[in-house]
Order: sequence, then structure tokens, then C-alpha cells
Amino acid sequence: MDKKIDTTKSHNITGSTSSSKHSNTHLNQITNLMKFINIPPRFMFFTGKGGVGKTSIACATAVYLAENGKRVLLVSTDPASNIGQVFCTTIGNKITQLSNVKGLAALEIDPEAAAQVYRNRIVEPARGVLPEDVVRGMEEQLSGACTTEIAAFDEFTSLLTDPTLVHYYDHIVFDTAPTGHTIRLLQLPKAWSGFLDKGKGNASCLGPLAGLEKQHTQYKSAVDALADPARTRLILVARAETTTLREVAHTHVELANVGLTKQYLVVNGIFPEQEIADDRLARAIYDNEQSALANIPNALKSLPCDHIELKPFNLIGADALRQLFAIRVTRQQPLSSRPVTDEFPSKSEANKSAPILSTSYTLSNLVNEIAEGGRGLVMLMGKGGVGKTTMAAAIAVALAHRSLPVHLTTSDPAGDMCETLAEKIENLTVSNINPAIETERYRQHVLTTKGANLSQEERALLEEDLRSPCTEEIAVFSAFSRIIREAGKKFVVMDTAPTGHTLLLLDATGAYHKEIARQMGANKNFSTPMMRLQDPKQTKILIVTLAETTPILEAAHLQSELHRAGIKPWAWIVNNSLAAVTTTSPLLRNRATNELPKIDAITTKYASRYAIVPLLSETPVGAEHLLQLSSK
Repeated sequence: MDKKIDTTKSHNITGSTSSSKHSNTHLNQITNLMKFINIPPRFMFFTGKGGVGKTSIACATAVYLAENGKRVLLVSTDPASNIGQVFCTTIGNKITQLSNVKGLAALEIDPEAAAQVYRNRIVEPARGVLPEDVVRGMEEQLSGACTTEIAAFDEFTSLLTDPTLVHYYDHIVFDTAPTGHTIRLLQLPKAWSGFLDKGKGNASCLGPLAGLEKQHTQYKSAVDALADPARTRLILVARAETTTLREVAHTHVELANVGLTKQYLVVNGIFPEQEIADDRLARAIYDNEQSALANIPNALKSLPCDHIELKPFNLIGADALRQLFAIRVTRQQPLSSRPVTDEFPSKSEANKSAPILSTSYTLSNLVNEIAEGGRGLVMLMGKGGVGKTTMAAAIAVALAHRSLPVHLTTSDPAGDMCETLAEKIENLTVSNINPAIETERYRQHVLTTKGANLSQEERALLEEDLRSPCTEEIAVFSAFSRIIREAGKKFVVMDTAPTGHTLLLLDATGAYHKEIARQMGANKNFSTPMMRLQDPKQTKILIVTLAETTPILEAAHLQSELHRAGIKPWAWIVNNSLAAVTTTSPLLRNRATNELPKIDAITTKYASRYAIVPLLSETPVGAEHLLQLSSK
């Protein structure tokens, strides 16, 4: 483990008493209500689809445990971590004591920083010993996305097995990346442990693996920790939505298959019945949620389950987190920046049900501009749970409705376009980059090309090499490259994985571009996927967000990363806006008012072109509803 996680240097935690003004009686009431916090084990993992509230619940749990006298380490394994934003402080890739919660420290695993440490650990001993060209070759082998993933995974497993950390902290709470990325992370200890058991073969990823061999015992220990229900608990976080609960059921089965059997379910953000009144939108939201809960998948029915109500305030800061598990939040003590009230300064009593925000910046305007190009790549990016899949489907259906050929695809391991479309649509083809299918396709391609003329022994080594978990990253990148080439002849609309996973894919794209450019030298007559992404005539990047603090900050970070890669986003979409709907619900209107400064920041600081899409009473599924969405 790197010294940046040395508890003796990173912070001082000297006692087990809480500095909270909240009494232990209050905290014990919470634990009696919430099953997933009862008798907590040392390791707690929060996972689920993007945007369901994993970070908020993980942070609130960490605060609760710390204020109950425990020493707690809160860790984010999400490449696009935002726990620092939740606590209004800078955390980063080192253990940091949180000043406003005694006994609580936090760490955000930074894949790029971890990769650099990992590279240094392997390369530095060779400097001055091996020839310079050999050292450069080692650095080149360690420059890709495979190294980044291995390094982050290496740091993750050390948190499960480092005796100093395990002894010092009573609990380590993991806020994980969205589902698809987390499943892969939690499968890796077993995958790498098994791969190293069998020998690593001739190694397309020989450079990254050079540092893995020494960690074999650590990975076996991590497998044991994950599989031990006395030490590890997995909390599946969901919203009361049919598709989300179905995805959680799939996650439950997949993670149980890799040994994480101690699982709990938390359904977050449930609309309170007492807030319905006579509001049509509030009633529709409540009815849809209750229907989803009544028809919960069978796989989830046996799990201990907790419900958390939707709150009128943003979950930023320790005070707000302390209120997350409360059954009721009184109107007399709101935690939002604006008071919870039925009145709003900009609206008269007679006009109280009208949208707080009126805008002519619609999704239809963006689609009209996109259609003018006749073809090209349209990529939707952003934090998990902001509605990228729905927005991508709506844009693709609108373009197909104009008799334009469209290929709609997703690079999200947890994405399912067929559920959103629900039917075949003329001029529209649909696919998804399935990691398992693409990996097998890539393996077969390599075996029939590179392996065609090998001896039996050489072919066996190649087959062993292709069983490396690194192969999946290469295969997914190959599929990504293949699909975007189609954009020269038609529209390709791509729903991408949540931010962190997408940046790793773009990292692989950039590494490939550098390697091709190095090989081609002075010859500039070549094209790479990165060059297509950088060309605004060929590619339009749309960043999707919600009018909430964390999604906007993550979107701004994503835009900054894209700029560094020479890619300029074309437009922003603010999805599911309450400020753009008609509602009389005090809770919804309070949340709508809180959106206004967020939307203003987007339109003045980040986006020159944007659309605001209102929250709908029903999830848009099928061509008819998606076309209605793109006309708003």
C-alpha cells in the first residue's frame, strides 16, 4: 500500500467519542428503523444504478457510524467520485480526516493517480540499470487503460487486506461506481487470482501484469474478505422504478455468484403520500412508485429492505446527511438554501401552479440542428442516472422519424435500449456493446488471425493470454472504434456509460491514437477514433445532467477532461427539470426553486447551447412517447 494511505501520517483520530450535537438516542432510533445499519460489519459496499443516491446514503451511513463512536473510513471507488463535494471539502487520493465529523476519514481512489504510482513502482527500479530504450518500452506498455484499471483495483484490494487499516478502522464504507463498473471491480479479485494461478502466458498486458504477480496473496485475501458475510455487507440502492428494480435484481444475482451473499436493499427517494394533495404530477409519481414496489422482482423479495423518503433539500453537508434517514423532516427546520414554503417570490397566488421556469430551449431545437448535418456521431455523456439512455433514444427516434438512417447503441454495461424503445422503428437499428460478447468475439478474431499458424504450444499460450481480464478492455475499445466508423455514412447515436467508465474508454482511445501517430511518424494520412471525436463536423458531444449540485459539478469536470483531450462538447441537456413543469406540490415546488441557480450556472458558465427537458409523469417508453419528449 502506498504511503498516501498511511493512517499515522494522513490524520489524527484520538478517541471514540462523538462530537455530534445529535444524541445517541436519536442515532439509535435510526438504526432501529434501518435494517442495513443494524450490527454493521467491517466492510459495507453501496452499489446500484447511477443516480439512485448511493453516494448520499454511503456518506450518511459513514456519518452515523462515526457519530456512534466508531472510527470510519469512507472510500469512493467511482472514477468520478463526488464525496468531497457532498462534504464541501477537498479529499482526493489520500486519507483525509473530515473536520466536521469526528472519527470519520475519507479517500477518493483516483485511477490516474493510482496508475502513476503503479507505473513508478515497476519502472523506477529499472532506471539507470536497463538501457533507456528498454525503460521507454516499459513505460509504453504501462500507458493504457488496462494499467489504469489494474492499479485502481490493486488499491481497492489493499483496503480490504492491509492489516494497519483493518486494525485501525472499525468500519470501511465503500461508495462504488455505477452497477456495471462495480460488478467488474468486485469480480476482479477472483478473476486475477485465478488468472495468476494458471500463469499469465505471453501477455498482451505483460507490462501491467509485472506488478500484479507480487500481489497474488493480497488478491486471494480480498476474495476471502468479500465472500465472508461476517466481514462484508452489500447494500443495493435503487429507486422505486420498474427498470431500476429489475436491474438491481440482476446485480443481486451477479454479485451473489461472486461470493457477496450478505445483501440488503434500500429503495431511496420515495415520494411521501402526505405530499400528494390534489397535484396531478405528484399523484402520478406516487402511483408509479407504489406500482413498482408492489411488483418488485422475485429475486429481491427475500432481501431485508429499507425505504427512504424523498427530501425537499439537497444532500450537501453533514447536517443534511444527518436528516437523510429521518422519517419526517419538519417544515419549520428546512435544510435547503431557500425556505420550504408554498409561496415563491416570483409567482403570484393566482399563478402558483405555473412552471417556475419558462424556456424556449427545447430538445426539439437540438434535434433540428443535429439533423441538418445528415450524418455523424452523437454521443451522450454524463453522470449515471441523469437520463442519458432516454435522451439518446429520444434523439435517435426523432432523427429516424425524419427518414434519416440511425444506429442507436450504448457502451454502458448496464444499459438496455430495447426496454426504452419497446418496439422496432423504421430507419433505426439498435445494438449494445456487451462486454462479454465483445470479449469472446475479440478472442475468436485473435485466434483465427494471430493464432492461425502457431504451434500447439504457442496457441495454448495465446489462449491463456486471452483469458486475462485485460482482454475485456481491449475488446470493448475495438467494438467502440468499429461502431463510430459507421458515422461517416449515417447517424450513430451513442448512450455512453456513466462518466468515470466513459473517461477510461476515452483514455484507451487516446492511448491508441498516440501509438498510431508514433508508428506513422511524418505520414499524416491516417485517421483514428480520437481524431473523429475531436472533429466537430463529425461528432457532437451532448452532456446530460440534472439541475442538482453534484451532477452539474461532475458534468463540469467531464467537460474539462474532454477539453484537455481536444474534444469540445456541443451542447448540454438539463433533464427531468421540476422548474419547467406545472405543479402545486410544496415539496416539488421547493425542489423546483432550488433548481434555478443551478440552471443559471449551466447557461452562464458552461454551455452556449442547451435544452431543458421537464420531468414527465411517466417514464417515456416507446416511439410515441419518445417523439413527444423530443418535441418539448
